[in-house]
Amino acid sequence: MEDPAVPATGGPPANGNGNGNGGGKGKQAAPKGREAFRSQRRESEGSVDCPTLEFEYGDADGHAAELSELYSYTENLEFTNNRRCFEEDFKTQVQGKEWLELEEDAQKAYIMGLLDRLEVVSRERRLKVARAVLYLAQGTFGECDSEVDVLHWSRYNCFLLYQMGTFSTFLELLHMEIDNSQACSSALRKPAVSIADSTELRVLLSVMYLMVENIRLERETDPCGWRTARETFRTELSFSMHNEEPFALLLFSMVTKFCSGLAPHFPIKKVLLLLWKVVMFTLGGFEHLQTLKVQKRAELGLPPLAEDSIQVVKSMRAASPPSYTLDLGESQLAPPPSKLRGRRGSRRQLLTKQDSLDIYNERDLFKTEEPATEEEEESAGDGERTLDGELDLLEQDPLVPPPPSEAPLSAERVTFPKGLPWAPKVRQKDIEHFLEMSRNKFIGFTLGQDTDTLVGLPRPIHESVKTLKQHKYISIADVQIKNEEELEKCPMSLGEEVVPQTPCEILYQGMLYSLPQYMIALLKILLAAAPTSKAKTDSINILADVLPEEMPITVLQSMKLGIDVNRHKEIIVKSISTLLLLLLKHFKLNHIYQFEYVSQHLVFANCIPLILKFFNQNILSYITAKNSISVLDYPCCTIQDLPELTTESLEAGDNSQFCWRNLFSCINLLRLLNKLTKWKHSRTMMLVVFKSAPILKRALKVKQAMLQLYVLKLLKIQTKYLGRQWRKSNMKTMSAIYQKVRHRMNDDWAYGNDIDARPWDFQAEECTLRANIEAFNSRRYDRPQDSEFSPVDNCLQSVLGQRLDLPEDFHYSYELWLEREVFSQPICWEELLQNH
Repeated sequence: MEDPAVPATGGPPANGNGNGNGGGKGKQAAPKGREAFRSQRRESEGSVDCPTLEFEYGDADGHAAELSELYSYTENLEFTNNRRCFEEDFKTQVQGKEWLELEEDAQKAYIMGLLDRLEVVSRERRLKVARAVLYLAQGTFGECDSEVDVLHWSRYNCFLLYQMGTFSTFLELLHMEIDNSQACSSALRKPAVSIADSTELRVLLSVMYLMVENIRLERETDPCGWRTARETFRTELSFSMHNEEPFALLLFSMVTKFCSGLAPHFPIKKVLLLLWKVVMFTLGGFEHLQTLKVQKRAELGLPPLAEDSIQVVKSMRAASPPSYTLDLGESQLAPPPSKLRGRRGSRRQLLTKQDSLDIYNERDLFKTEEPATEEEEESAGDGERTLDGELDLLEQDPLVPPPPSEAPLSAERVTFPKGLPWAPKVRQKDIEHFLEMSRNKFIGFTLGQDTDTLVGLPRPIHESVKTLKQHKYISIADVQIKNEEELEKCPMSLGEEVVPQTPCEILYQGMLYSLPQYMIALLKILLAAAPTSKAKTDSINILADVLPEEMPITVLQSMKLGIDVNRHKEIIVKSISTLLLLLLKHFKLNHIYQFEYVSQHLVFANCIPLILKFFNQNILSYITAKNSISVLDYPCCTIQDLPELTTESLEAGDNSQFCWRNLFSCINLLRLLNKLTKWKHSRTMMLVVFKSAPILKRALKVKQAMLQLYVLKLLKIQTKYLGRQWRKSNMKTMSAIYQKVRHRMNDDWAYGNDIDARPWDFQAEECTLRANIEAFNSRRYDRPQDSEFSPVDNCLQSVLGQRLDLPEDFHYSYELWLEREVFSQPICWEELLQNH
């Protein structure tokens, strides 16, 4: 992963169904082994039946859940330590009262005293005061009676801490800890890094995370002062304050330092959570992105969006399985091809057949899919080997096709679709291509990009062009690319571009020169946290902030630590997947070439095979995994005494049918894969070459509409390359794509007749894109001050009359400056005249 490896150039398999040329050998070599392998998989997965998951997608999980994920279960003993440090300090400053009994002014005075006591040389004393501040940020749970009270006072105290300048103080302490070479060298010398090596960093990052998360949360009951503080805090985090870089860049540098091996003790989970929340707070979440998109389209004079994509996705229903009787009826409705020939009733029967396909709109289109063929199983195995070749850090996991499951015997009520969920879109390129084909066919020549002249074309073509133009969609990216081309052609006449200094623009400028390192570091951590990864000696250790000093000695302690480690990895996957998706979406809205720059570095760092490797597991088991112990979650663990560790206490609590963070992560990774491959032919071919179709098809077992939608999008863009046999044996999947994915008029996705089905020229396409990106970055960000296009002032009076900004104390040393720079410098006028 350190050296971004571009997959080897090559076309799709010649046989058309993505199986490669070695399929026949595999069939002859080990038929018995494959049968045993298939039956074993059916025994393990065949009985799994996923109900429809009531999942609501959003920027993040509930407030309490997001706070609880900050802490590992190994850290639970530190809650008591924080409380003790606060109470010891509080008793020396305030007599006879508790924190909640103080007036606001008294509370502010005490916080000021705490911040003053942080300015000490002794690390031990400084840590105790920092723990007291952390106890305040955690909600002074020792004085609360319920979890609601803890969360309320946590928000109240965080706003109070921010108003007194706590965040800037902790930022200075964080800088000190990052630069602490003694702690780094100590961690490097240890054979195994534990939670004790990152105590100071964990306390500082916890306080900062609690402040960001509590202040970020907006509620209607918030007082006016809190709203003002929120906007001020957002501005401080977004822009460079006091000649310092934005806070997100500091956290990015921590990530790269951790991945380079120079700081193995960094609590990487807390760093990533804080980085994700800072980016979301400063740039905005997914709903805010939709608002920004509407505003930007209005500024550019583009027509408004046809629909709100977030609301459309929320209203979509997951597919449920068709009934046994319907399947039987469908088979009876379709007569053999020989009987269809020459029969008048064949048209009616074909229409009935098409109507029966529409039934699947409200059914599970994947449950009773035909069992995977031997070729498909082989293609899955080939894809697994390809992925392992791309990701050397991963061990090979067997990929087995989804098992056929029996349809329920009870018939369900048939509901027919009322309409497609998305308005169709047409690009300018599609209209030009349609007219080019029509003109070549009817009049024998073309008119380039002219889409208005229809002379010589028949009336139906006129109607077709009219329909295409009615659904024409001009994206923000199209306008930005056109403007960029004009700026490249006419730099003098168009003048200098005015770039608004938005938070997104400032973040991109700060990330620009180290962006490849940032992306590789994030993907390395994602690779180490993926459930399909195996421990390797050369992979990074992401468990430094979860492993205790003393390893468990009992079975129950080992079970608890195992749950904690799995939960720790899931939270890391959640934070990285959401962070990358947010960055891509914001950069795409800000400027398309910023998005393309990040995307290309992700692709070069093998992000596509990494995400496919992540989904190369029983994804239903991953989504329904229960790696949490509710009695140990914050704030529950602070209110009641920790129960004695038993098997029942480890399993008690969470009764939900799925894990929110894991389903959230899966959806975000699928959206990320869609972002990377959309309208990129070479990257779509990477999906085909890596045999992604069987992997993605198995993810359709999860009955959640949003996840199914993004899986179907990924399948749609590659169906034309998978061959007729694949499409024939996956007709229910094809029907689902038709009903759930947006249509592009003239898109021949279901038949493979598109002009884009050309040989795979990966390097040419990517190199052209890279040249455009480099031209954009060079023009906008690498422009030198003394450019060759800068005007030269030749007027002596004008040059001598310019005002220069001089230091305030310059007039005190003016005579000395004259003597040193003017009078004492010999000037040879003859030589000067000769040179000019």
